[in-house]
Amino acid sequence: MSIKIDLRIFLFGILFLLTRQIEIYATLMLFALLHEIGHLCAGLVLGFKPKSIGINPFGFKIEFHTKIEDYNKKIKKGNELCLKKMIIAIAGPVVNLFIILICLIYSQNLLIQKEIIIYSNLLLAIFNLIPIYPLDGGRIIKEVIHIFKGKEEANKISNTISRVTIISITILFSILILYIHNIALVLILGYLWYLTLKNEKEYKSYKKALEIIG
Repeated sequence: MSIKIDLRIFLFGILFLLTRQIEIYATLMLFALLHEIGHLCAGLVLGFKPKSIGINPFGFKIEFHTKIEDYNKKIKKGNELCLKKMIIAIAGPVVNLFIILICLIYSQNLLIQKEIIIYSNLLLAIFNLIPIYPLDGGRIIKEVIHIFKGKEEANKISNTISRVTIISITILFSILILYIHNIALVLILGYLWYLTLKNEKEYKSYKKALEIIG
């Protein structure tokens, strides 16, 4: 399994250090790692082998080797692989919600403040469930559509959902930034735009390939 490190993580670390938010950033990265371990465990239980793990300024990303036999087991217009990908995608946010539950039950014995744990994990769960591909929320929606409407419609609809979502979030964040003046909101918005534009580019390449084949 290969490990890929985005060197911009050090730049982000310096930025949060200068803005005196390094403790929050470090806490978020810790629980982001546990979030990704949730994906890893789900993948291993389903029989997948880890391919690579990436470390970037906003967390971690693990990729698995795809088993060819999963493509041959059909579920409506998709295949069994879609269902497994959905389970792996939802496992991360489930871990964050489970940590919140544990925190609420055993709050007396925690070394870290309960509020920080709840805030960090709730933020991670909500962020990753945003319906922008390739975030967990976007992955889940795409795989559900793939099962019922096929791959082409899944790419088309999930791309549209991502576009509408990022525009809505931009409007909301623009209002929040005017009142809160938090650099983290700017960074998060920039990252979401990066994901959306990257997905848009891949979708256009996919459409072009279909036109050439057709």
